[in-house]
Amino acid sequence: MTAAVGGSALTIETHGLTKKFGHQVAVDGINLAVPHGSVFGFLGPNGSGKTTTIRVMLGLAAASSGSVSVLGLDMPNRLQEVLPRVGALVEGPAFYPFLSGAANLHRLDAASRHARPATRRTRVGEALERVGLSHAAGKRVHAYSLGMKQRLGIANALLSPRELLVLDEPTNGLDPQGTREVRHLVRSLAADGATVFVSSHLLAEVEQICTHAAIMSTGRLVAQGPLSELRQAGEARIRLLTPDAGAAFSVLAGLGMTPVAGSPETGGEVVTATTSGGGRPGAGSGSAAQAAVEPEVIVARLVEAGVRVRGFSVERESLEDRFVALTGEGFDVAQ
Repeated sequence: MTAAVGGSALTIETHGLTKKFGHQVAVDGINLAVPHGSVFGFLGPNGSGKTTTIRVMLGLAAASSGSVSVLGLDMPNRLQEVLPRVGALVEGPAFYPFLSGAANLHRLDAASRHARPATRRTRVGEALERVGLSHAAGKRVHAYSLGMKQRLGIANALLSPRELLVLDEPTNGLDPQGTREVRHLVRSLAADGATVFVSSHLLAEVEQICTHAAIMSTGRLVAQGPLSELRQAGEARIRLLTPDAGAAFSVLAGLGMTPVAGSPETGGEVVTATTSGGGRPGAGSGSAAQAAVEPEVIVARLVEAGVRVRGFSVERESLEDRFVALTGEGFDVAQ
């Protein structure tokens, strides 16, 4: 069972969160709910309001209206209590270029009044090892690649135990090996009990590591929930090969589908039909439309009606298709 944080099962919660820059609305009344212990993907095309939302969440920018709760505490009123429990990498890491990676972490840790000096050397070493930079600990940061700087930024977020990790585009600039390392790191952080909030426009990465997700489009939250529900929420299409197309039409229409005849094929006829998976994430799993699209239900009804089934398949919209339908924009699916 997931433990509650501050009396709530949500690590991050917003209500009507809005951020305006003059007359421009960057974040438009979003209600975000990030479950404790989840790996939460915050998705959207560049410019959709993801980073602005994170900045408001962490007290780096003031909300125009609405409320934010992090770890069960109101932000920014409880900022001093919340931030020591949060590790963050936002808008890329910034370091002293002529200091080594280890020296940068020592300075950053020393700047925190909550850090323990007696354990600093050990914690810096462990953080560098965890992100795969032990070999470059003594190298000056100006000689680091972009990917190495990104991992050093994550190491900084891990200098102390954290209940929440907020990572804004954590795989930016990483090669495939570095991306795999960060993916493994995120999973290990969640396994240790932390909530990991990952903002990204890379759909493939989010699909591989996240348990939950939210989708932003032009400042608005257009969907959120468990990844499995987001996948199920779109349209499904069945493809049926049968010599009894007329009878199949009646059965499929009776199940709430929209059947369409295709061209004859090898002693039968292809019939396709579409059905909604509920229309939105979070729709009841017992809805008629969702039940109807279950392969066992469809085939059983067809057989009961005397329809000879020679071929049958169900195809759902991919997560990418679903996101494009919600946002009207494409997502990067690979690096």
